[in-house]
Amino acid sequence: MSELVTLTDSAAEKIKGLMHKEGKDGYCLRFGVATGGCAGLSYEMKFQKGAYDNDLVYEQKGVKVIINKESLEFIRGVEIDYAETLKESGFKYRNPSAKSSCGCGTSFS
Repeated sequence: MSELVTLTDSAAEKIKGLMHKEGKDGYCLRFGVATGGCAGLSYEMKFQKGAYDNDLVYEQKGVKVIINKESLEFIRGVEIDYAETLKESGFKYRNPSAKSSCGCGTSFS
């Protein structure tokens, strides 16, 4: 199932670091989409203790990832990266299925 969403090494390390900083070691990363944003859909990430019955769960690079089955058609194949430069820092999403995306990089259609 690891082909559903791919975490780069830098994204996985940042996620684990944030979990530790927030006192959420052992939690999972929930990744999905929600309606909204300037392009129609936006990516959502949050920490969650465990999965629900309708979730897919797999582990990648030491991070347990939870994906709601309803989000799967929109995020299959997404690569999540983390970049920190002089100009910007944050998570970046590369979605091969997105028809368009906005300038902020967190909204797509």
